[in-house]
Amino acid sequence: MQVRTDRAGFTREIILSTAERLFAEQGLFSVSNRQVSEAAGQGNNAAVGYHFGTKSDLIRAIVQRHAEPMEQLRRQLVFRHDGSQEVRDWAGCLVLPYTDHLATLGRPSWYARFAAQVMTDPLHRALIVDAATDTPTVRAVIAGFDSCLPHLPVDARRGRSDMMRNLLVHTCAEQELRLANGADDPAQAWTATATHLIDAVTGLLLGSSHAS
Repeated sequence: MQVRTDRAGFTREIILSTAERLFAEQGLFSVSNRQVSEAAGQGNNAAVGYHFGTKSDLIRAIVQRHAEPMEQLRRQLVFRHDGSQEVRDWAGCLVLPYTDHLATLGRPSWYARFAAQVMTDPLHRALIVDAATDTPTVRAVIAGFDSCLPHLPVDARRGRSDMMRNLLVHTCAEQELRLANGADDPAQAWTATATHLIDAVTGLLLGSSHAS
């Protein structure tokens, strides 16, 4: 029984890794469950359906696979900066869990490009948005931003939050692609990317608002 359980777990991991790569490279719409099963070396073309269900279920499983490590990293940062009135501290709490996690994935990796593909897909975009916002630590980061920016109008906060999300996801996707093509040292590249993103998010939030 244990052998069967271990084999099933291994098969699930192979399918998740293969699907993440294919979705990242080809987009969500272009890749079927059958193609994922074949590319994962599964003799049964219905293996994805057996282990995960629908394509949406598979995409959700990939998102959840990465969400927990990022949540752990963010929890440490939120604890460190609890009570801070510096926007840059909270910008780091937003950016670093993502870039630090991506740095652990080695080269090549595909999650940043996968996330960018999901963000541009109307049917599945909410999966990434929910994973990025519906956790205790992210709510703490949002509260931290709010405490630093009490005079920023609600509409401006909402609009800038969308901008921050797109900036983070798509900038990291571009960096991941450069690394996959052999450019730059991964550790240095992700450190530099994090710094640039923290600078950008801080500037975005501290910019004046012309909302009436």
